Amino acid sequence: MASHSRSTSAMGGSYGAGATREKTHFELQREALIGEIAMSFEHVLANINKLNRSLEAVVAVGNEFSSVEALWSQFENVMAKEEESSAAAPGTEEQDVGERSTTPKGEPTPTSH
Repeated sequence: MASHSRSTSAMGGSYGAGATREKTHFELQREALIGEIAMSFEHVLANINKLNRSLEAVVAVGNEFSSVEALWSQFENVMAKEEESSAAAPGTEEQDVGERSTTPKGEPTPTSH
């Protein structure tokens, strides 16, 4: 702490009116480190942008499978409904499938029995 306060007071005296001075070792090191930090931030920003583009590509691929997922979901719902109806009454299986209506997305609407 004491050496820090001495160096601050020594530097403070050289800020006189119009005095030109050479940069101290501390100031040169600080500028070098600030430059390195700025370069590192630029690399981080570039990598974040690359990651963002990759995530957008993953989401786009996932969205391409939404229609397939909807079809399989509808198939699963139909099969589950057939299992329920066959467990309740074995002869009414075809009637339940024929009565089923679908929404505009192709998903089965809930029916009450």
